[in-house]
Amino acid sequence: MLGILPAGAVELELSKTPNTAEQSAMQATGKLFFGQQLFQGNFKNTQQYRYNPDYLINVGDIISVKIWGAFDYVGDLPVDKQGNIFIPKVGVVHLLGVPNRDIKAKIEEAVRKVFKDNVYVYADVKQYQPISVFVSGAVKSVGLYSGMSTDSVLQFLDKAGGILPGQGSFRHIQILRDHRVVKRIDLYQFLVSGNVDLFQFRNGDVILVPPLKFYIQVDGEVTRPYYFELVGRRSTVRDVMRYILPKVTANRFVITTWKGSRQITREYPLSQADRVRVRNGMILDFLGSHYAQTLRIKIQGEHSGPQEIVVPNGTSLYDVLRKIHYTPRSDIRDIRLYRQSVAQAQKQMINTMLDDLQAKVFTVSPSTPEEAQIRSEEAKLVMQFIDAARKVQPKGQVILGPKDNLKHVVLEEGDTIYIPKRSNVVIVQGRVSIPSALNYKPGYTVDDYIKACGGFAERANEDYVLVVKASGRVLRYEPGSHRKGSVNPGDSILVLSSVGTKNLMLAKDITQIIYQIAVATAAILRI
Repeated sequence: MLGILPAGAVELELSKTPNTAEQSAMQATGKLFFGQQLFQGNFKNTQQYRYNPDYLINVGDIISVKIWGAFDYVGDLPVDKQGNIFIPKVGVVHLLGVPNRDIKAKIEEAVRKVFKDNVYVYADVKQYQPISVFVSGAVKSVGLYSGMSTDSVLQFLDKAGGILPGQGSFRHIQILRDHRVVKRIDLYQFLVSGNVDLFQFRNGDVILVPPLKFYIQVDGEVTRPYYFELVGRRSTVRDVMRYILPKVTANRFVITTWKGSRQITREYPLSQADRVRVRNGMILDFLGSHYAQTLRIKIQGEHSGPQEIVVPNGTSLYDVLRKIHYTPRSDIRDIRLYRQSVAQAQKQMINTMLDDLQAKVFTVSPSTPEEAQIRSEEAKLVMQFIDAARKVQPKGQVILGPKDNLKHVVLEEGDTIYIPKRSNVVIVQGRVSIPSALNYKPGYTVDDYIKACGGFAERANEDYVLVVKASGRVLRYEPGSHRKGSVNPGDSILVLSSVGTKNLMLAKDITQIIYQIAVATAAILRI
């Protein structure tokens, strides 16, 4: 049965290109923007015939009129282009611009000029004027959309496919009429409290969704862990809390920001939420000092049970594996464990190495003008490499060995257990002529598989050939006889790139970073 490495012997993971289920288990999923799921087609197919006492009667509206008593009449009368309706035996009644609440009184006034007594009137708007509204800005489909003058901004935005996540503002929507802003709308009010302002659209109005300007990332002990848009350049933590709903266990918060490439983290008690401000790009993380009684554990891959379970705090990996319903294709020898804290440690290690590399780039002193020009060009390439490397997301795999005791592996909140399928394939990737997935051949060595893929490609680093065992353990094979080790089904072979710089000090550091990124993320960064 599987186990875990002793303390201090944590190894990083590199594997073949993952399938969809494996990706969800290994890679950090991006957070949604608050309100992103609002526009799913639930508004666009409805028309809203609601009573709005402030609605101003417009050309094209249909007025239902009922008169009884000394004179009987029933009719649905359109408001003509002059803003009038015509009632037989009564005459013309001007209604253009009259508030909805006053149309009955307006018609009664006209009727009593003809019939003095015993005449009663009922009037209502039966059908509002159909209009067309332009929807523009950061929406999925800019265009002209038909609707009713009483429809809400939600219906028109939904017809345009909704606001583009991460690109459009939910809080600064504008309605323009004759090139002037006549209404500003903050959809967060609807998302939080259900309030949506009644607004009377006119034909040719424009709904403009401006670009998103200011937002922060919120995580931790909150009900809504999303990206949140800020109203302005700065807001207090208390302003944000009304939207994110911190859990009762939260008693402090941490703000993470960046100064250049340097990460700065500050912690505050919750009592300072009114005084501490957040600004664009910050990470706001709410923490609690409570003791969790249960843990949520994800189970991915080849099994027939639930995708997520809740277990008591202190449960071991051995206890959970006994409860999993395996299938005939489950490879229980190479079960993998992914842990968020390990991924964070891998990320921190890579960032530290990148910080050191960046410092060295700007401290190298050239001896001649020609060398200075070369160093300048190299520095640009190295900085591009550093920027790309900072974006990688380690997987956080904890390597499980065949002789380790799984009863001693205590699970943590958010751990993911991945059950791979049995495989008879060996993946060869990286700097080989034809990266391929090859059928396993008994007795084949690392060199044999590389030759089967056309041999080493240009700029291959033959000193850095990695073999990733199906369990995630990473082995480095040296040139020559050391590369005669056996390869098993499900293993991966990765040939790393050589570094194109004449600066030996930088070349060594870059090679080491490429190696760490490769084993932590299965990504190949080239410079």
